[in-house]
This record gives sequence, structure tokens and C-alpha cells, in this order.
Amino acid sequence: MASANAAGGTPPPAASKSRKSVTGTRKSVAALFLLPALVLLGALVVYPIGYSVVRSFYDQSGDGFAGFDNYEALFTDEGIRTALKNNVIWVVFAPTVATALGLIFAVLTERVRWGTAFKLVVFMPMAISMLAAGIIFRLVYDQDPDKGVANAVWVGVHDTFAEASAFPKAHPGRDSPLVAQGGSFVTKATVSTGDTVTLPLVGVAPEQMPGDAKRAVPPQAEPGKITGTTWQDFTRGKGVGTLGAPDASEVGYPGMKIEAVRDGKVVESTKAADDGTFTLSEKADGAQLRLPASNFKEPYNGLDWLGPSLVTPAIIGSYIWMWAGFAMVLIAAGLAGMPRELLEAARVDGANEWQVFRRVTVPLLAPVLAVVAVTLMINVLKVFDLVFIIAPGSSQDDANVLALELYRKGFSEDQPGIASAISVFLLLLVIPVMWFNVRRLKREVRR
Repeated sequence: MASANAAGGTPPPAASKSRKSVTGTRKSVAALFLLPALVLLGALVVYPIGYSVVRSFYDQSGDGFAGFDNYEALFTDEGIRTALKNNVIWVVFAPTVATALGLIFAVLTERVRWGTAFKLVVFMPMAISMLAAGIIFRLVYDQDPDKGVANAVWVGVHDTFAEASAFPKAHPGRDSPLVAQGGSFVTKATVSTGDTVTLPLVGVAPEQMPGDAKRAVPPQAEPGKITGTTWQDFTRGKGVGTLGAPDASEVGYPGMKIEAVRDGKVVESTKAADDGTFTLSEKADGAQLRLPASNFKEPYNGLDWLGPSLVTPAIIGSYIWMWAGFAMVLIAAGLAGMPRELLEAARVDGANEWQVFRRVTVPLLAPVLAVVAVTLMINVLKVFDLVFIIAPGSSQDDANVLALELYRKGFSEDQPGIASAISVFLLLLVIPVMWFNVRRLKREVRR
């Protein structure tokens, strides 16, 4: 009978009526269990996408069909074009730098005993929300060096090589022998040996005077020399003090630079002592005395990190601070699974560490590096929180990105049609990157 069935070619009843999945579960039961997930997927993903696509073809009111006008605005609206340009900068630099730093950290921490602790510290920013990170870096980039860490460091380095002026607001007062010349102040008359010169200034608050300033004393004449005093010619209280002469409560300008200028050339220069006194030799005879502009330049206040020119790089820096740890952990996992015999073979063949890293480590890690970079690309295409929080209102237009522009068009400017077009455009940008990532992951699974 078995042979007859085989010869007749009639399949067994169980085979022809099988309705089970590959796992042995009935397809109807599997569909029943999947139904809630499919409903949620449709309600939370498919329907919003479909509605956004449809809404992008309608005008602001949602009643009139606008065709492709909203999509045309993506390339004609100045704000959207700036956002698109900034998104390109984000996609090019943020994933690249974060992945490169992650690779460097992962490779270097393999060689130190405290590598695990270092990885923990670098990865820790991932535990902080974007909101908290934005607030932190808004403070880090504060213009005031007393508040912002970035400018505190920058100003400290700058002042190490270029000393800041202690008298930025100083200027000649009433009936002064000095006149303004550009940013400098020059005596009206020339000086001769044996003369005494008074160079009074005002404009510096007493509490802002240098700590080493001492009570100003009148100059004492010396044969063959020119002596003088430069000081703060101001005493608090109406009608108190003598104009043009040092009083008991008035202090000198320590370190004030004085130049003797003849025919446009500096023939001698000196600096005032703590009590404001100074002395010039006979070289200054017949010259005018000048207080150069360097005495009065404003103190260096650091970089305007959140200004129009630096706001986007500054925000990208905060993003890298957060996501370099993510890249490091994934790359370190790939590094741990790398066959060590290949590295040792390269070293035995005479390759140095840089050659091993460049010719062996990086090529073997290429799949992992690609996954990390592509994942970060998808992430930066949707960046919103950091830009919204860190960029001040004055430069938010310069730091604009597509996700932020979507929010502004949809909620601040009440243009839902254009906002929907931006969301569809973002989806179209993300789909190829996601497809590349999924395809690479499938290829890795097959291996």
C-alpha cells in the first residue's frame, strides 16, 4: 500500500492540510498574538506617516490642495535652507568625529589596567538626557569667563601669553594735559630734561584698581631726566580733592606704559611704579609723552561660542561628548571579538603598532565602524533637543536644523503643511541610511 501511494503520487492528508508555521504554531494563533502589535504599529507609525504625507499636499488651513508648493518651500525658504545646510554639516562631522574618538578610546583603553574605569567615565554622558546635557553645555559655553568653563579655560590660556589691561575704562579728565589720539592719549606739549610731568586719568572705579596700586605721590625733579606721575585723579565726594594734583586718597596706575614719541617714532619707553611715578632719560628730551592704546584695551573675554559663527560647531561638540562613549562601547565589543593571532602575526612580520592599527585593526573593524557611523547618521538627522536648548534666541536661526524647523513651522508659525513636508523629507533622508544599516546587519547574520 505504501508503494501504491508513492506510485499514485497522492500526498498524505496531513501534508496537504497543514496550516502551521515553521515553528509548529498554527498561523491563525500566530496572527492572533501579532494583532495587538500590528494595531499599535499601524496606529503609532503607519497612520501618522500616511497622514503626514497627505497633509503635506494641503495648504495652511488644510482645506485647499496645495500640490507641491510645500515641497517647493523646502528649497526656497531661507530658514529651511539654513537648516538643510546645517544638517549636512551635522551628518558629515558629528558621526565621523564621534566614531573616530570611539575607535581611539577603544584601542587605547585595551592597553591600560584602568581601561574599564575610563570606559565607564566616557560612557557616562549617555545616561544623561538630552535636556540635561543641553542645560549643562549652555552653561559651559556662557560668554562670561566666571561662569562658562570653555571661556574660563580659553581666557586663561590667552592671558598667559597676552596680559590683559588693568585700565580699560581710563581716560583724561577735565583740564587734562592729555588729548586722545586714536586709542592712545598724548601730551599736548613736548617735555624737556629736568621737567616734571603729571598725567592724570579718571574712569576706573576704585574697587577695580589693581591690588598693588599705592598712594600716588607728586613727581620730584631730577637733573638730566624727566620725571612724572600717572594716577587716578578722582576722590569720592563733591568738591573733594585737588584737580591735576595727587591727593592723599588717590592711587597711582602701576604698570602703566609711557612712551616718548618724537617725529612719530618711540625714542624711549618705561612703566609706572606702584605709586604711579616714572622716569625717562635725556633721550626723551623734546618728545611728547604717550600712553599707548595697549594700556586701555578691553580685557579679553573669550570666544562667543554661541554666536552666529561658532554655535553649530559648539553644539556638535556637546553631541560628541554624549555619543563618543556609545561608539567606544560598540567598537570595543568588536575589538574583543577580533582574532588576536592576526595582530600577533603582523607584529612578528615586523609591523609597528601604527601599521598594525592601520592595516589590520581598522580593516577588521570596518563592519562595526560602518554600523556605528550609520547609526549616528540616523541619529543626527533627527537632532532637536540640543539645538533647541543650547542655541540662544539671537543665534537659533544660525544653528537651525530640520527637526527644529519642523517644530517651529508646525507650532510657532502655524504652517502645518510645510511642517508635514519637512517630516516627509526627513523620512526620505533616513530611509536609505536605515536600509543600508539593515542590509549590512543581515549580511553579518549570514556570516
